[in-house]
Amino acid sequence: MGRDEQTWQEKLAAALSGLPSGDDVIPDKEEVKPEKKEVGRVDVILERKGRGGKTATIVTGLGALTDGELLELASRMKSRLATGGSARGGEILIQGDRRDDVVRFLNGAGYKARKI
Repeated sequence: MGRDEQTWQEKLAAALSGLPSGDDVIPDKEEVKPEKKEVGRVDVILERKGRGGKTATIVTGLGALTDGELLELASRMKSRLATGGSARGGEILIQGDRRDDVVRFLNGAGYKARKI
């Protein structure tokens, strides 16, 4: 091995020296809240009928949201409450009697929610 050849460590150091530092690569992350549409009052109700005896919490009054916004809200809610559910037709369905938790979540997210 002649003196003209570099060791692998020297080659690696030379390659890394040309890269930007970590501060330059990742921009500062700002917490940007999406623009919330005015949906009015949101009702949270308990429903048992037509579900084979299983209880479901239904969130109504979200008709002003687009399907994408509704799905995103439902996804955040299901994740936060660690439960299953679905979203369609301007409503969110959460499995089980989680009315208090859903009202607390929605109020924290800036919606005017009430339990019926």
